[in-house]
Amino acid sequence: MRHPFGLLVLIAIMVSTTFGFAQRLSAEEERLFRTRDQVLTWISGYREDAEPNKLPAFVKAVARLRLLDDDERSEIYFGFVAGILADNQTKAAEFAADMFPLKPEHQIIVIRGLAYSGLPGWKRILKDLTERMPARKKLISDYPFGKGKTLEQLSFEKWPQVLVAWWGFYFATGSYHPALKIVSALKWAGEDNNLERLTVGSMAKWTLATNASRDKYLLDFLREEQAHQKGAIKTHLREVVQAAENLEVGKLRRETLASIEKLKRDGPVKWKKWAWWGRAGQLAMTAECVAASALGQVQFGLPCVIGGAASSGLLQLLNLQQTKPQ
Repeated sequence: MRHPFGLLVLIAIMVSTTFGFAQRLSAEEERLFRTRDQVLTWISGYREDAEPNKLPAFVKAVARLRLLDDDERSEIYFGFVAGILADNQTKAAEFAADMFPLKPEHQIIVIRGLAYSGLPGWKRILKDLTERMPARKKLISDYPFGKGKTLEQLSFEKWPQVLVAWWGFYFATGSYHPALKIVSALKWAGEDNNLERLTVGSMAKWTLATNASRDKYLLDFLREEQAHQKGAIKTHLREVVQAAENLEVGKLRRETLASIEKLKRDGPVKWKKWAWWGRAGQLAMTAECVAASALGQVQFGLPCVIGGAASSGLLQLLNLQQTKPQ
């Protein structure tokens, strides 16, 4: 027979654990972050009225609303948290500690937020939080030894979703560095051999134009940056600026989708690279998602990103491999 005292202790632990993860909303969460739309609105308008002290409440809301359940779409939140931490170095440790309690599956936003921030002492802060994340101890131990990647170490080639993280960083800081990172992806906007590269380049082009049409600071920066770029990047950047200035983002969106559909339909110029498309982690930008963004159903100019060859329809393209010339 189970000892009654032991049973009481077990119940007490269960109650305290449940309370820790399902506590009532704080006043800030209730007022600012009750819904997903409120969360996105806060991100898009953050630089107009920056309140970094609300970051812990923001993180808890993102977790509560299950906005971290999709790994690829989570990158916007990782980048945004990283940007605020980077801009508030003296309070970064305090902000990170105040993000708890979080369920183990949501603690990744603290880990990547710190790693992506690039703060001089981010490894120390992460180490100090290890005891609060016992289920993530292995992941945390990877970062100081280079197994876990920082934002700077993630390339568009191997991790296309990093483009979304850089947008999050930009929304938090408005700094040139994340904007330049996104501009660098324009080199692939005219890619005719690789669908993944074309999608990343097209996403960069369309999101730059969309956000620049709403953000004068970004538009001014892109105008000036044209003089410092060369080749394909300069060509596509000029088209981005023109689309933003003339409010022709819709036209650019149609051209972007047409180029992706053409490559999907006709195949790459160099068929020997066809098999390269089958690699896991491919991206696709669908017309429906881009249209939703254009209609304001997404708070900022980020198209929906769908990961995996099966979900993007790329497996169907792979089936044609045997019928195409090598």
